[in-house]
Amino acid sequence: MTDPAPAERYARARETAQLDRRHPITADFAASQRFTLDPFQIEGCRALEDGRSVLVAAPTGAGKTIVGEFAVHLAMREPGDKAFYTTPMKALSNQKFRELQDVYGPDEVGLLTGDTNINGSARIVVMTTEVLRNMLYADSPALRGLRYVIMDEVHYLADRFRGAVWEEVIIHLAPSVRLVSLSATVSNAEEFGDWLDTVRGDTEVIVSETRPVPLEQHVLVRGDLLPLFDDRAGVATAQVNQELMRIRSFKGQNFERNHRVQAANSARQAGYEASRRRPNRGGKRPVRSANVQRIERLDRPDVVELLGRSNLLPAIFFIFSRAGCDAAVQQVRRSGVRLTSPDERREIRAVIEERTRTLLEEDLAVLGFWEWRENLERGVASHHAGLLPAFKEVVEELFQRKLVKVVFATETLALGINMPARTVVLEKLEKFNGEARVAITSGEYTQLTGRAGRRGIDVEGHAVIQWTEGLDPQAVAALASRRTYPLNSSFRPTYNMAVNLIDQFGRAKAREILESSFAQFQADRAVVGIARQVREQEESLAGYQKAMTCDRGDFAEYSRIRRELSDLEKTNRKDAGASRRTRDERQRHIDGLRKQMQRHPCHQCPDREHHARWAERYWKLKREIDRLRRQIDSRTGTVARIFDRVVDVLGALEYVSVDAEGTTTLTPAGRTMRRIYGERDLLVAESLRRGIWKDLDAASLAALACSLVYEPRRDDAGPGERGLPRGPFRPAFEATLTLWQELDDVEQEHRLPGTEPVAAGLAQAMHTWARGGMLDRVLIEADMAAGDFVRWAKQTIDLLDQLSLVADQPIAGTARKALDAVRRGIVAYSGV
Repeated sequence: MTDPAPAERYARARETAQLDRRHPITADFAASQRFTLDPFQIEGCRALEDGRSVLVAAPTGAGKTIVGEFAVHLAMREPGDKAFYTTPMKALSNQKFRELQDVYGPDEVGLLTGDTNINGSARIVVMTTEVLRNMLYADSPALRGLRYVIMDEVHYLADRFRGAVWEEVIIHLAPSVRLVSLSATVSNAEEFGDWLDTVRGDTEVIVSETRPVPLEQHVLVRGDLLPLFDDRAGVATAQVNQELMRIRSFKGQNFERNHRVQAANSARQAGYEASRRRPNRGGKRPVRSANVQRIERLDRPDVVELLGRSNLLPAIFFIFSRAGCDAAVQQVRRSGVRLTSPDERREIRAVIEERTRTLLEEDLAVLGFWEWRENLERGVASHHAGLLPAFKEVVEELFQRKLVKVVFATETLALGINMPARTVVLEKLEKFNGEARVAITSGEYTQLTGRAGRRGIDVEGHAVIQWTEGLDPQAVAALASRRTYPLNSSFRPTYNMAVNLIDQFGRAKAREILESSFAQFQADRAVVGIARQVREQEESLAGYQKAMTCDRGDFAEYSRIRRELSDLEKTNRKDAGASRRTRDERQRHIDGLRKQMQRHPCHQCPDREHHARWAERYWKLKREIDRLRRQIDSRTGTVARIFDRVVDVLGALEYVSVDAEGTTTLTPAGRTMRRIYGERDLLVAESLRRGIWKDLDAASLAALACSLVYEPRRDDAGPGERGLPRGPFRPAFEATLTLWQELDDVEQEHRLPGTEPVAAGLAQAMHTWARGGMLDRVLIEADMAAGDFVRWAKQTIDLLDQLSLVADQPIAGTARKALDAVRRGIVAYSGV
């Protein structure tokens, strides 16, 4: 591409100068940054300076958060203005909190994450999205002066468990609040932007596909890093490296021959191995016949050393299993690989000691602390949800400081945490989704490889795909070059949402609000497309009807008789096992239809079969049109219809009442439910109302709260009667389970899907923990990693906190004791 002519460069510079004069705050902010802002960042800042909301969709690592930081900058220019920065994860909130503290000082920045409350009345507050939703429903005084809300990782609204929270916040924020929505690159950003513009007013949509650091894609074949794309063609054309295609082609051609060779040699090979019976030393596979071509995979230590020699560290290896991540670290450790200098090891140990000093001495061995520390000092670590949060935070900090060189991680690392690497390695392009092994999507591929390339450090990032049996380079190229990650709403009305909306706006207005959700917006847009399809097909239908017109009579009627007759005859042939009576009745119907057909005037038409062919097309298309019309009926007002069913359940259980004029209001039980959040909102509210937990002690209430939030693994058979805590827990749990069944029946009656059964798989471990039990015993009872136990414990704390605020005595007091009993040791640790 040639450089622009001097006149063109002058015109551009002049235009930029004019825009800078119109946006002086943006110009000053850009000048204060360590690096030159990209055009999309400047565009986002200018839109905010003009008083508009913005949606910024850009690749991972592109620097879209700078637009959010500019919104904070604008808020801090005006006395009394506030900015809330929301994130989907506590870890991300903690990270952002520290970053903003570095800029504005500790007095101006607060943090609210459910279990952490630091300086909540500050002018800049970082929080999880759920905290802001709860503040909006409670009409919190902290909302006064709120000028900007930054919603980081807003594409989380597609999350089927938590996504509705993002839409609730977007819909309920005051019109005066400017919204900064930051998203990964999604294929329907404009559609999402149109919705934001509809519900929030003037919203600028800014989409950037450009990575700040170019990405080089490689396939690791034996010990060679081969480029995925032909250097002369580039990613845009997805022209695959022909050498890779030759390797695949060669393997494909030899497959059948190799299979025959293996079969022919199998008896001889068996005899050979039987004669030797020697152990397979060094972990290598037996040598195959020379005729059987196989590309051996490098062991992980060899891959790490190859990347080191190629100057491609630090690297993140994405392995789609926790056990696989931990095993990979052990494999590298056993090989003797050491990636750090003595000075780096001293620095690593200092960071570890500083960040883990609050952990109890007796817990360190249980947590595998010493081995974990030794691995870190070698420059190697794993990162997954089973790790203790304290350990994950240390890994993240050491990786950011370039002290840890290799991290083996699950895909959760790709979501939001600031951990860029020079290289990302994908060992496989498929993962287990809980039911089966499935190929990763192009969106997931983009998210994972988006970690490669550190802005300001690397000239380019590198993605390395390891060759596996059956790898198709063309399919990998398609994954790497597509950007097809659609953002789809997961919004659905909940009981808590319904009572809050009715309380604030009344039922009719609440219905209108729900109809403004992105879910309904997408459904309506789909309806528009389907309706257009129906109109087009109706034109074709009219053409078919005209083509089958017969001058002897109504051919549509005649063809209907023929069709019904044909269907019945087909049924009669297939349904040989039907009773004699049924077959006789059917035969009488067939005989009647046949007479009707033969008497019809169109039956004698010489062009009858010509008309019949058009009639067949007519009925086939009519069936399709009827199906589409049913689809339109089912989509129109979908969200509001679900809301009506939710309110009907609330009415049946007396959480709301309807007066003679049809006005819906909350009962005392409904007012209690306003402050109960979560999947089990109805079950919790009804349990409190019936008083079935009033006899529980603190440990038993903690165990029961844990049973309400815990989601067992698919293979978890449950503890059985003998595995449940003794004492008051058992009768209370049985009563809760019976109540769940009752509520599930009520939901089914009102055509709602219901919820999963209450699961007590973690109850005994939580009971032991709340009674002060040792960590090693608790983790054995839980049969899970420390990080998983901490995650469920924190969700238990969230529910206990709600109970302490909304329940009557004695449950409220017991909940406070239970909360203190659970929040200790590794659960109480906070990295902030």
